Amino acid sequence: MNTADDITDRLRLALQAAGHPGAAGVLERLRDKGLAHDHVRIVGTGSLARMPKQSQMGLGALDNLAYQRACFERAAAGGHTPALLGWLPPSPHLPRGALLVHEVVGRAARLPADLGAIATALASLHALPLPEPAQRAPLLAPPDPLRALCDEIGAQARHLATAGLAPRVARAIDIEWQRLQSLATASPRPPVHLIAFDGHPGNFIVRPDGRAVLVDLEKCRYAYPGLDLAHATLYTSTTWDLDTRAELTPAQVLVFYAAWARAAGAAAEGALAWHLPLRRAMWLWSVTWCAMWRATSGQRARPVSDGVDWSGEHSEAALVAHVRERVDHYLSLSLVSWVRDEFATLEHLMAA
Repeated sequence: MNTADDITDRLRLALQAAGHPGAAGVLERLRDKGLAHDHVRIVGTGSLARMPKQSQMGLGALDNLAYQRACFERAAAGGHTPALLGWLPPSPHLPRGALLVHEVVGRAARLPADLGAIATALASLHALPLPEPAQRAPLLAPPDPLRALCDEIGAQARHLATAGLAPRVARAIDIEWQRLQSLATASPRPPVHLIAFDGHPGNFIVRPDGRAVLVDLEKCRYAYPGLDLAHATLYTSTTWDLDTRAELTPAQVLVFYAAWARAAGAAAEGALAWHLPLRRAMWLWSVTWCAMWRATSGQRARPVSDGVDWSGEHSEAALVAHVRERVDHYLSLSLVSWVRDEFATLEHLMAA
């Protein structure tokens, strides 16, 4: 794990090499809250440096930066994301490079009060014009996003056998997995739009004017808005971050879906029938990710700067302990049963 002084020293050297004026100022490392990036405030410039710890997309260091730059650039037109100010290429100082983005001033989201603001922020992405297929790279834009999601979940699910799951938990996950695979064989699909794919409440900052800003954009892709809506309101998302932790009722989830539909306008057409199936799919993605993290986080950090690396050595001990506690909770029988009961309740309410 890199110390705060080491991280700021290395950033200063990279800023100096780039001729950035912030190199001569104060650099302040922010609290370690995420498994994918370190963040350093370049004091007095209104900017933050986002320094990858790894690539969640499995990319090389330079391609990872290009992907993240595209995420910020594509989302900017929606008005609910930070501006991209520049970037630092991979170097001996920063092997994975860094993005420089506008620092959003505000507070953590408060649930359920800020659900409407979050719905509006997500809708600002979903309502953006859809580029022609040839113009969507480098962002993920599979011909069949549902099948691609199944493949992604399947890759994570390979760790289920070594994740120490209770038999009834493993059975419940398998039932949901079989349900999703059956869904993927059906011909209908919801409309495709730009989505965040990481829109849990902890990734939003609410400005003093009440506008919610999505500040983590490294996993944008062209897929289904219902995945974002699920990620914003699933228990595994709303209780992930200590600053935004809340447990939503099914009624509050439905209010959120309705707020998103109003804000998304035409982008909401054809989405309603897919809310619950994609909610189940996003939960399945989340719990298989938990199994993968549990099975791999104890490994030593990789000696190269490319690709995925969930080693706990990249993060502070307090963050790793928090993630471990959350993962254990989400993979417990009581919580898995609770979430599946919520699915049944939502199905009943949506049919009423």
